[in-house]
Amino acid sequence: MASKRRLSKSEDKESLIEDASKARKQPLSKKTKKSHVHNEVEENDSVFVKLLKTSGVILKTGESQNQLTVDQVVFQKKLFQTLRKHPSYPKIIEEFVSGLESYIEDQDSFRNCLLSCERLQDEEASIGTSYSKSLIKLLLGIDILQPAIIKTLFEKLPEFLFENVNSDGLNMPRLIISQLKWLDRIVDGKDLTTKLMQLISIAPLYLQHDFVTSLPEILGDSQHADVGKELSDLLMENTPLTVPILDVLSSLRLDPKLLSQVRQLVMGKLLSVKLDDLPVIIKFILHSVTAADALEVISELREKLDLQHCILPSRLQASQSKLKNKGQSSSGNQENSGQDCVILFFDVIKSAVRYEKIISEAWIKAIESTASVSEHKTFDVAMLLIIYSTNTQTKKYIERVLRNKIRSGCFQEQLLQSAFYIHYLVLKDICPSILSLAQSLLHSLDQSIILFGSLLYKYAFKFFDTYCQQEVVGALVTHICSGNEAEVDTALDVLLELVVLNLSAMKLNVVFVKGILDYLDNMSPQQIRKLFYILSTLAFSKQHEASSHIQDDMHLVIRKQLSSTIFKYKLIGIIGAVTMAGIMAADRSRSLNLTQGRTDLSTEQYTQVTSLLQLVHSCSEQSPQASALYYDEFANLIQGGKLAPKALEWVGQTIFNDFQDAFVVDFCVFAEGDYPFPVKALYGLEEYSSRDGIVINLLPLLFSQDFAKDGGRMTSKESDQKLVSPLCLAPYFRLLRLCVEKQHNGNLEEIDGLLDCPIFLTDLDPGERLESMSVKEHSFMCSLIFLTLNWFREVVNAFCQQTSPEMKGKVLTRLKHVVELQRILEKYLAVTPDYVPPLANFDLETLDVTPPTTAAISAKIRKQGKIGGRKQKADGSKTSSPDTLSKEDSSECDPTPSNRSKLEKEFKGKEEKTSVSLQNYHAFFRELDIEVFSVMRCGLVTKFILDTEMHTEATEIVQLQPPELLFLLEDLSQKLENMLTPSVARRIPFLKSKGNRNIGFSHLHQRSAQEIAHSIVQLLAPMCNHLENIHNYFQCLAAENHGIVDGPRMKVQEYHIMSSCYQRLLQIFHGLFAWSGFLQPENHNLLYSALEVLTNRLKQGEPDQSLEELLSQSFNYLQNFSHSVPSFQCALYLIRLLMVILEKSTAPTQNKEKIASLAKQFLCRVWPSGEKEKSSIPTEQLQTLLSIYLEHTNSVLKAIEEIAGVGVPELINSPKDASSSTFPTLTRHTFVIFFRVMMAELEKTVKGLQAGTAADSQQIHEEKLLYWNMAVRDFSILISLIKVFDSRPVLHVCLKYGRLFVEAFLKQCMPLLDFSFRKHREDVLSLLETFQLDTRLLHHLCGHSKIHQDTKLTKHVPLLKKTLELLVCRVKAMLIFNNCREAFWLGNLKNRDLQGEEIKSQNSEESEDDTASQVSKSKATEDGEEDEVSDGEKKQDSDESDDDSN
Repeated sequence: MASKRRLSKSEDKESLIEDASKARKQPLSKKTKKSHVHNEVEENDSVFVKLLKTSGVILKTGESQNQLTVDQVVFQKKLFQTLRKHPSYPKIIEEFVSGLESYIEDQDSFRNCLLSCERLQDEEASIGTSYSKSLIKLLLGIDILQPAIIKTLFEKLPEFLFENVNSDGLNMPRLIISQLKWLDRIVDGKDLTTKLMQLISIAPLYLQHDFVTSLPEILGDSQHADVGKELSDLLMENTPLTVPILDVLSSLRLDPKLLSQVRQLVMGKLLSVKLDDLPVIIKFILHSVTAADALEVISELREKLDLQHCILPSRLQASQSKLKNKGQSSSGNQENSGQDCVILFFDVIKSAVRYEKIISEAWIKAIESTASVSEHKTFDVAMLLIIYSTNTQTKKYIERVLRNKIRSGCFQEQLLQSAFYIHYLVLKDICPSILSLAQSLLHSLDQSIILFGSLLYKYAFKFFDTYCQQEVVGALVTHICSGNEAEVDTALDVLLELVVLNLSAMKLNVVFVKGILDYLDNMSPQQIRKLFYILSTLAFSKQHEASSHIQDDMHLVIRKQLSSTIFKYKLIGIIGAVTMAGIMAADRSRSLNLTQGRTDLSTEQYTQVTSLLQLVHSCSEQSPQASALYYDEFANLIQGGKLAPKALEWVGQTIFNDFQDAFVVDFCVFAEGDYPFPVKALYGLEEYSSRDGIVINLLPLLFSQDFAKDGGRMTSKESDQKLVSPLCLAPYFRLLRLCVEKQHNGNLEEIDGLLDCPIFLTDLDPGERLESMSVKEHSFMCSLIFLTLNWFREVVNAFCQQTSPEMKGKVLTRLKHVVELQRILEKYLAVTPDYVPPLANFDLETLDVTPPTTAAISAKIRKQGKIGGRKQKADGSKTSSPDTLSKEDSSECDPTPSNRSKLEKEFKGKEEKTSVSLQNYHAFFRELDIEVFSVMRCGLVTKFILDTEMHTEATEIVQLQPPELLFLLEDLSQKLENMLTPSVARRIPFLKSKGNRNIGFSHLHQRSAQEIAHSIVQLLAPMCNHLENIHNYFQCLAAENHGIVDGPRMKVQEYHIMSSCYQRLLQIFHGLFAWSGFLQPENHNLLYSALEVLTNRLKQGEPDQSLEELLSQSFNYLQNFSHSVPSFQCALYLIRLLMVILEKSTAPTQNKEKIASLAKQFLCRVWPSGEKEKSSIPTEQLQTLLSIYLEHTNSVLKAIEEIAGVGVPELINSPKDASSSTFPTLTRHTFVIFFRVMMAELEKTVKGLQAGTAADSQQIHEEKLLYWNMAVRDFSILISLIKVFDSRPVLHVCLKYGRLFVEAFLKQCMPLLDFSFRKHREDVLSLLETFQLDTRLLHHLCGHSKIHQDTKLTKHVPLLKKTLELLVCRVKAMLIFNNCREAFWLGNLKNRDLQGEEIKSQNSEESEDDTASQVSKSKATEDGEEDEVSDGEKKQDSDESDDDSN
């Protein structure tokens, strides 16, 4: 209250003091005029002056400094002794002080006393230091004077509190307080503290700030606690002094409790604090952290500290003031001060996390423990990056946290962008660390982590300065030159984004990008395209003058590569030239919004583009492969739709004429020449009344090429027309049709004759001639069929989107021809193992597939032929008549093992060598475009006629048959697997060619995964139609055969194709819904669309359904197909598909039991099997399905007991080749799979059960005891089965998982038994007795393993025996804990084999065990503890025999 009263009178006091100061200043001004007296010595008879003079200080008047004639220490000593020995001591002290008070009444004199003394020259020379203290400070150093002088100073100080600064610039209050700093000793610290705090309470704010910050320099350690308490009280009253008070508190030695209280108080003010005050506040909070409360404090700080609200408004305010005051500097100063505060704030944090390990670790843990996506802030990202840069020890930890946050979706692109935008001032200082982190993330296998790393590069380039931009480009170039495919792709994508983001900045770093041209050898075609696109964009952008040197370099590089004699570099040159031509001749009308007249190319540009393309053509025309690549590259460019109209017109005219000259002849001009086979015009779709049609001249061209290769006389010189390779037929046609399509907006009338025109071939079906033909003839026929197939594939690509029914019918017919030709081709390939097909894909990757010597290829193909594909295309191509399904005779169906085996014999032939899969020749077929699959909309006809809209005017109905559908589905599933399956799941094995996976998908890779997913979602409705039709087909089969699987008149071929279609459809559905891209926010709408398609199959739903409703409806729809799945593979795909749907739901528990029920239903179903194979169920798939069942069922223990207690006994009692009646999938062949999965799941379940504690309720103890009783019972049932099934794999599983179960029993169950023994003694005894039998059997198994000396089994024995010994010791410990130590005794157990027979190699002196056990059991009725004895003894018996068996 006193302080408040004083403060209230301050205004009156201020006016009085101002008057007084004016009065004092007048004589001062007079003194300055009298220059002759300014150096006058003070002559006074007072004790004060005399004593000072005798001790060595001469007082001066005016503005002169007081003189010190002796050393400072000598002066203090002399004065002290003089005063101490004075006769009137201690009264002399009062006189001395009163003399001082009267002397300092004059302001000049007082000022002189406060300023440092002047030393005389001779004294100064003799002393090492030039610093001298003021008179007051010297006097304060004398203990007997100190209290009185301090009192005098504090009485004098209020006079100056409200005065302005003197004319000489001195601030008297600050000068007075400075006398108290750094004193050697303080006599009365408590009194000084009181005086200081009183002074602070009445001083004006600017002086309060100074006085508070001076406290640590004035007070001794003993006063820190009192000052701390006073300051904390002041902090609650006076908010403006928060910063200086906290600054001081950080410097004092205080009680942790007090610091904690102050910290909590400050934490409460964080939300309202100014940006300027933030650094000091954070410094105090971090300074007061201890190891115990670090995590709690940092977590709270993280929640309350919202820098976004501090930094952004100040920046916005500064930018607004800039607009208002353009000519003034205040806005700039304001912005700079805000930036300085931010930098200071982060400097405080950097210092804390660098030198305080507990703070850095707590901060990382606080971020790591934040679970919700919405709770993460930009500050979290910035902090992780800062700690990563300042603390090298935590780098691995931070990387792990970052990876987990990225995977869980907590750190997304928007958050990272905001972090860079808000904190770029701080982050740019740690740019090297950010780039190092980005480099580390790019080495990951997870696509989401790689994307985050690429974003770090992108935003570093966007927000940082030129130097950092250069570092970013350098780092990306290093990634590109590393040779790692994923890194190269990501780095190129980032460079491409940077070119779009900031072209002018990228131009400054073009010299780095050009360096990549030296590393083209290891890059894929798609990567080379991207690189040349980047360089061409930099070279041919708007500022042509600045980029002319880049243009020249590009032209030089491309000319050099095109003229190279090394074929690989020529191909690189072609890719680069076409990419560059695309940039030069780009259609800029869309981007520039110009009028049509100005969008086209200038004459100069047109000339440059045409001359470049002509150069490519001339350099590639001697090589069919090079020409074909040129056509394909050009086609891709035109398909992108970015070519200027003028260039497109020139290309179209040239191509159209050249194609006609090279490949098309008139029907009437019959091919002449000595050909090995009769030439016929085959596969025409129209009957020509007159001979005026056209024909594709294929066989003569192929023969001429082969003849020329063999060194024949017929060369291009002799013939008038140039020899064209048939290899270029399909690529050239693709280029032609895309040109026509672009020029005529999708209308292909100009070239529709090529859809139905015949081809010059010969009779392709070999019939009986196959064995009699020579190898050369076989090869010729194979090449002819490959080329014909690729022609038909390109024709289907071209015309698949035509809308007229006639065209659609012809496309379906061509698809049928493709399937027929594939069947014929397989026959030829089966007898031509060393054959190398003509290339169909001309990317660089195919160079590895076709080396100059064919030995490697033949070996490779032979090897692949033996292994075969997962699903042979032969399944889909071996068809009988095309109208098999249109007849309503589906009653003749049901697969039997004999029929299946007959089918295999039919298709495989008499010899094993005929098993050829076209899957191995995938690289030699032209790629189908994604648009081709729209053909599936035609529908699959089983009993019903097609929708009339497809062929309203047609006289003949052409239908999409099952073989053609299977062909399309197989191709689509391969595309989907290549594009939508994560790269980790399909990672290439070490030392395998990196390009193999992408061969045959070059056109597909021109599109993004999002585009492919969108296309497949568009096809979902027709695919659902097919799925439902096939489902109905199998339902009909089951109904007509009254549920009997073995139907007598089954159409095996038809059944097999339909089953394959079913599997492929489910595979495609699973691949689509398992796509990780659905997790990204931009693809959520696509997921909604896909689920709506499935939901609408059941009923037309409301337009705005929630995601949960859509998932539930989709689940129900797909679940309906479970009754008709024809094979185990289909069943597994269906289960996986349903699980993927469930994973997207937030409440999957409701449907979890449905998955388990379905899995059990499939395990209990009889699946058809072949004669030769023991089971039609692949072991891996059975293991997967069984694991799914046990993971999803409500009670794992009951499920295991049912299989092991019901299914296995049925199997044991059944004939040799039979199966369990309850679980038909459980046979003697598959028992080991069932056993392995049940043991693994049992161990996993008990391991996940929390060990009980004594604090738990009685009910919880009983429940856990009951659970362990069931678990041990299941374990006993499983372990006992090794007496019947004693094969090596079963014993191995038993040893491995038996030990793990015993370990889980030790850790999870024994603590429960410790405090359950007394209340549930009988239950515990029963449990241990059962478990003792199991451990004894495990011991017998160890003996069995040693007898047979099986290393695979014996390696598990030592660990198992050690675990069994631990168990015995643990049981003994439990007895001691329950005061039953005397009831524990040991015995030796005999070594026995699995059947219980004694192993004779033991010593005779071993005691018998069983009788001892029985004796203890007989006493159990008298004493319950004895029963436990027997258990403990038996445990030891089963383990102590360790020694016996060695």
